[in-house]
Amino acid sequence: MAVSIEEAVKIVPTPRQLAWQEMEFYAFIHFGMNTFTGMQWGDGDEDPQLFHPTEFNAAQWVEVCRSAGMTGIILTCKHHDGFCLWPSAYTDHSVESSLWQDGQGDVVRDVAEACRVQGLKFGVYVSPWDRHELSYGDSPVYNAYFQNQLRELLTQYGEIFCVWFDGACGEGSNGKVQVYDWEAAYQIIRELQPNAVINICGPDVRWCGNEAGHTRESEWSVVPAYLKDTEKIHADSQQTDDPAFAQRINTEVDDLGSRAILAQVDNVIWYPSEVDVSIRPQWFYDPTEDDKVKTVEELIDLYESTVGGNSALLLNIPPDQRGLIHETDARHLGELGQWLRGTYTTNRAVGAKVRVSQTGDSDVDMEAHPVTDGRSDTYWCPPEGGEHAELEIDLGEEVSFDRIVLKEYIQLGQRIEHFHLAYKDGEEWKPLYEGTVVGYKKICRVERTIARYLRLAITESRVHPTVSHFGVYDSGA
Repeated sequence: MAVSIEEAVKIVPTPRQLAWQEMEFYAFIHFGMNTFTGMQWGDGDEDPQLFHPTEFNAAQWVEVCRSAGMTGIILTCKHHDGFCLWPSAYTDHSVESSLWQDGQGDVVRDVAEACRVQGLKFGVYVSPWDRHELSYGDSPVYNAYFQNQLRELLTQYGEIFCVWFDGACGEGSNGKVQVYDWEAAYQIIRELQPNAVINICGPDVRWCGNEAGHTRESEWSVVPAYLKDTEKIHADSQQTDDPAFAQRINTEVDDLGSRAILAQVDNVIWYPSEVDVSIRPQWFYDPTEDDKVKTVEELIDLYESTVGGNSALLLNIPPDQRGLIHETDARHLGELGQWLRGTYTTNRAVGAKVRVSQTGDSDVDMEAHPVTDGRSDTYWCPPEGGEHAELEIDLGEEVSFDRIVLKEYIQLGQRIEHFHLAYKDGEEWKPLYEGTVVGYKKICRVERTIARYLRLAITESRVHPTVSHFGVYDSGA
């Protein structure tokens, strides 16, 4: 029982997984009955008339997300309390029974439309656990109910980029545990929204393993196949509202895909990581947390460690009881977006000359223009058999920088296992950074340096490595 390196390299993303990875950074919007009760997990017996945002403005939500540099929004269309943000035909526990807009409102419709107008993608979170629905626990009956609601969301609101299922699973009011029919749900999604990724309790994107923003030093996208079922295990699911759960980090699972792991399993899949974390301590809005919003510096660190660590960042922004994103959250997100645009818009390495100084165990003299051509559909790799390579980048003049961004051509798998960066000071090469995996994107934060010549040395790789991007950026420019 073992997966060979050659087999692991042949595992590549599907087109939908690749399109999702390229989104990089998008929003979670936790909004619903809990916003008005002060709870994080509602019981399901709340009066629908409690839902009454006084200044609801979906366009404001989307504008705030867009200003931060986000590419999409995932809305909590139904949380564990079962209250639906759309007028579902299968329950009266929805906005249709509220006083908001005289029962004619539809939060899902408004957010989906605002996303389309402003150019963001739209996704749906729908909780499989429903603490209001009486059939929960009567597995066949409830599964039919859940699938009917899923069809509503996937047919009435245009293109959906993501269906997000979490693993929370508790007893129904009848004392029974629901057995979810995941495969039937997946089939419905593939039929109605074939381009949508299915996240967490799904086959396309996996949970990073915590809600604290913790990232692994080496984040592999090729991991053991059994991980796709991890969040479905009832005994391991979150069954109570435990605030400590959000900050829990299990360092025992920091290695998901090394050669040592491959030697222990007989099947691997492409199952990339998504980091979900809230801009506030909790997921739904709480006015006592208005002074606990993550700072711009914390958001920058979070972005660079996640998006720049071969993951995607799903950042939660909870609207308040007005139905607006709070001014503090909006200000911090706007400043984050301004910083990201100021830092990563200008790549000082575009068009730079790239010479291959070494490949495998032999010195060579060849060029590798695709590394700095600024395109995502080109790449360089050494001849087959060359698992080591050194690239020397001539920027043409001395430039100031404090970020170097690397990308593999993941359409051919994830290969790089270890690399070094250096710059030339006179005739001497001085170290800048040492890292492990690259994957879709690796952001290397370095001390601000002024140099003309840089070197990327790939010292360990699964077969011959690919490099599709070498970027040089300055956060202080």
